[in-house]
Amino acid sequence: MLSAPHPVLSSPAEQVDPTAPAVVAAAADLLATLRHEPAMTGLAAPQIGLSWRLIAFDVRHHPRARSGAGELVVVNPRLAEAARWDCGREGCASVAGLTADVRRATHITVRGRLPGSGQPVTIEADAFEARCIQHQLDHLDGILFLDRVSGALSLHRRLHSCGG
Repeated sequence: MLSAPHPVLSSPAEQVDPTAPAVVAAAADLLATLRHEPAMTGLAAPQIGLSWRLIAFDVRHHPRARSGAGELVVVNPRLAEAARWDCGREGCASVAGLTADVRRATHITVRGRLPGSGQPVTIEADAFEARCIQHQLDHLDGILFLDRVSGALSLHRRLHSCGG
């Protein structure tokens, strides 16, 4: 897992072929990492050193989750719709010891492709799942949650390991 300020985390990721064997292997790596870290709800390929547009998430077991697409990897995801903005607390495995209050949409639609088949997928997400997915999409654009903080009063020390 890469930590800020690693240059891969601050660079836009490249689109990839969802059917390429290396992309399918990376998708499996993302899921294995998510499963190994129970408090982690999402992960983007740049966090494991790959500058590819690939995210994984699973928020079903998080106490703030209202929607839950399940355990999913999306290749070349893009935000198609965003509505109902709100501020909420976020943390990141690539930024140890800090959380922050970040403004994000609470209802989103994301479109992308499934690894392996390349089949199109559309995800409708609310509340915490929407926040988690937007956080991962930011990683693909070289943006950390700290880049979205409005000021120092929005920063907090992480007091526990459960985060967004």
